[in-house]
This record gives sequence, structure tokens and C-alpha cells, in this order.
Amino acid sequence: MSKFLVAYFSRADENYYPEGIKAVKVGNTAKVAQKIAALTGGQLFEIKGTNSYPAKYHPCTKVAKAELERGDRPQLVADIDTADYDTVYLGFPIWWGTFPVAVFTFLEGHDLAHKTIVPFCTHEGSSFDRSLADIKRLQPQASVAKGLSLHGYEAQYEQADSKIERFVQQQH
Repeated sequence: MSKFLVAYFSRADENYYPEGIKAVKVGNTAKVAQKIAALTGGQLFEIKGTNSYPAKYHPCTKVAKAELERGDRPQLVADIDTADYDTVYLGFPIWWGTFPVAVFTFLEGHDLAHKTIVPFCTHEGSSFDRSLADIKRLQPQASVAKGLSLHGYEAQYEQADSKIERFVQQQH
């Protein structure tokens, strides 16, 4: 029987919505991760760096861009042993064309060879952009499944549930 890990990075506070900036208590990617964990019985693990981000949307995007350009790799607040998991659902928002730098730290710090990585992302129009190529470059011996891409704001609403359920069913 497969063991599932649902590892994700998410950010609450101000997020982008089609009608403008809106504050959320639970980040978009966290909402999706929680639903996937509930559907799979997987272990939920938040990828969180020791760096912090401004609560306001635009200042946060500036910090995220600078981190990516510098190639920052923040230390993680907590870690998890991935050895016992066959499948790693990996969730993240798309920031400047890929995932946040804490996800780079996570992927570079774990050997996921011969495991299946099932990516899921939240975005505001770019879908996965170059994040899938980054996963494959960092974990070349892992199998990367077709992922789920949702507009970030969709994750805050119940209509995303059926998309997430279909996605999880397709993986098994």
C-alpha cells in the first residue's frame, strides 16, 4: 500500500484576485493541500522557510523576486523524513515563473529518487510555467506526474473541490 506525503508551501495574508487584492486567513495552496491530504489519507507537511514575507501583496512579490534572483535557499523551520513515502504531492504557488525558494530548499534537501512527485500549484494565469522543469532538474530520478494547476482564488471556493477530487482519483 502506498504512503502519501502532501508537502506544500503557502502564504496567507494578501493574495491576488481578479477583482483586486484580498486578504485570506488560509493560503490558497494550503487549502488545496488540506483537501488532497483528506482525500488520500496522506501526511500533511508545510514547507516553511525561516525567512518571512510582508503581509501586503506587492511588497511580498518584490521580496520573492529578489530571493529568486539571488538564488536564496532559506533554512526550513521543520523537516520531514521522506524515506517511507512512495508518492509526494508537492504544492506551491507560482512566484516569478516557478516555486518559492523554500521549495527549492526542500527539493535540494531530499532524495526523492524512484518516488512519484505529483505537483499542484496555484497561480494567477501562468499555470506551472517553468516549475515542472525545475522539479525534474532537481529530482531527475523521480517520476513527475501530470499535475494540477488552479487559479489561486479558485482554491478559496468549494467549486475547486470537484477538480481536486478528480485530480486525486486520476493519480490512483
